[in-house]
Amino acid sequence: MFIQERNDVTVVCPHCERGIDTMWCQVIRGFLGKRYVYFCPSCAKVLGVSHRKGLWMG
Repeated sequence: MFIQERNDVTVVCPHCERGIDTMWCQVIRGFLGKRYVYFCPSCAKVLGVSHRKGLWMG
């Protein structure tokens, strides 16, 4: 399997179906580290959450 970078395609929000050229994120801090929540700037619905990073990983 190959991963190919494409900049000529418009990413579409699966919730509101609007094109996304900017993504918003918010940091969630917890006892064991932090995560990032990524969401659509048009409808504010969550698109994804990063993996948890522990205290030793930054």
